[in-house]
Amino acid sequence: MKLSARDAAAVFAKPNPNKTGVLIYGANAMRVALRRQQLIKGLIGPQGEEEMRLTRLQGGELRRDGAALNDAIKAVGFFPGPRVVLVEDANDNCADAILAGLADWQAGDAQMVVIGGALKPTSKIRKAFEAHPNAWSIAIFDEPPTRAEVEAALAKVGMGAVDAEASAAITDLSKAIDPGDFSQFLEKLSLYCMSQAGPVTLRDVEICAPQSTEAALDDVIGLVADLKTNEIAPVLHRVIAQGGTATGLCIAALRHFRLLHAAASDPAGAQQGVAKLRPPVYGPRRDRIQRQVGAWRRDRLEQVISLLLDTDLQLRSAGQTAPQMAQVERCFIRISMMGKR
Repeated sequence: MKLSARDAAAVFAKPNPNKTGVLIYGANAMRVALRRQQLIKGLIGPQGEEEMRLTRLQGGELRRDGAALNDAIKAVGFFPGPRVVLVEDANDNCADAILAGLADWQAGDAQMVVIGGALKPTSKIRKAFEAHPNAWSIAIFDEPPTRAEVEAALAKVGMGAVDAEASAAITDLSKAIDPGDFSQFLEKLSLYCMSQAGPVTLRDVEICAPQSTEAALDDVIGLVADLKTNEIAPVLHRVIAQGGTATGLCIAALRHFRLLHAAASDPAGAQQGVAKLRPPVYGPRRDRIQRQVGAWRRDRLEQVISLLLDTDLQLRSAGQTAPQMAQVERCFIRISMMGKR
């Protein structure tokens, strides 16, 4: 049976242990993995794997040993309780073994949880699960979580009251970052606010929100946008010593100045433009971007973007002989001087 997104949410929240099996498939491996984890935990409980009630198989194993799945389904567990056989990386190469498992399953056997990638509608596995009266087929789309899913995630980590601004910021983050990073962020936020009196605030969200892993790049580009010409060279050399590349610096600068240009071009004003940026920015970084947008005219930002595009093209040209880092340093200094005119 093929489930809709709404029905699938109810299944993940409270799975049925009497089903023959569940197929979970989708292009985003992280989203699929999170749903798989939620489903299996709901079926066998947090101690299920420790009690050897979870058997893991790879799709490649079933191609070599077609009986492995049926043997695992029929095996009798040492500990009492529901059992699950997890088949990962399933595709049509192992379809025969999975279809045989569906056909031979009987009440009391372990439930199958089959994980696939972006299975086509013509996939034998998809067709079998969608047509089976006691099995579910669930597609996981690469879409941001709904408001209800965000609220369920907050409840899962034991989050208490959340004020309106913080709630809006958490929803924005759920749409902007990877699902795994979002789960880690909620865990961090829950621990940070554990002994706090009152609701979770926007400030709490800003403190716990994931920071960029490219802090060194952000430092040097921030100096360029802040017009601090004399401080650029030492920080740039530190970035180079840490393994930064000329092309990487140029791309990061281009991304940042395009962000400033987008905020500066908002018809409602720069402040609203910064608030509408996606992914959203918080805390000190938001204050800094707000200040930078106010310091640059839109036409100057357009000139900066043009200069960065030209520099990037030169760096990628086969015939250029000038040292690449020297070109980037000259470009950054020139940009910081442009903002002072």
